[in-house]
Amino acid sequence: MALTAKKYFQQYRHAIPLIIYFVIYLVWFGHLERTVKHYQVIHVALDDYIPFCEVFVVPYLLWFIYVAATIAFFFLKDKDDYFKSCTFLFTGMTIFLLVSTIAPNGHHLRPYVMPRDNIFTTLVSYLYRADTPTNLWPSIHVYNSLGCHFAIAKSKHFENHKGIRIASLILCVSIIMSTVLIKQHSLFDVMTALIMATIMYLIVYRYDLILNLKHNYDNKKKRKPGSAAL
Repeated sequence: MALTAKKYFQQYRHAIPLIIYFVIYLVWFGHLERTVKHYQVIHVALDDYIPFCEVFVVPYLLWFIYVAATIAFFFLKDKDDYFKSCTFLFTGMTIFLLVSTIAPNGHHLRPYVMPRDNIFTTLVSYLYRADTPTNLWPSIHVYNSLGCHFAIAKSKHFENHKGIRIASLILCVSIIMSTVLIKQHSLFDVMTALIMATIMYLIVYRYDLILNLKHNYDNKKKRKPGSAAL
């Protein structure tokens, strides 16, 4: 029994950083949501020309499944891809928390009255009650959607699965569009998230800088006398 437990721990111990970060993120974000009172209003002129389209609440909510499924797949299938995707996502989420802490922000884009009465506007209303229009910049919905798509598109596991990569791209784009079409974000939040995701793509996927550092660290530990292999 003890050997079995030890085996599973060694096999899945890479979940520990994910769990720790997830707890830290939720506590930090929850604190920000409860305490923010004064904030800088984010708005660009183009925001006023974007229509409210409640049906896009569907891809907006699918984001939660998209991110969770992507992380879970790589957690089980490929430690390198898992490490890269977590590095990508955690970096952006940490920057978001720091920005929200140092420079609280929000917007006034939400409609005061729903223009229609249907299942989608009902879902948007529930979403509005659960998520305040503060702590928005940069958009984590946009950033993490791109992170998930990059992870899928660059993974060897999907090289011969064009349909999955296309479906991921369609979902990613739909989620990005949803952030402004249901008035959850300003275009400013979206554009800054795109810029940040582009920079992280170059670091994590284009040049493999983070993974190379990890492999160099692992190799050094293996060469040390008495060190355990990771």
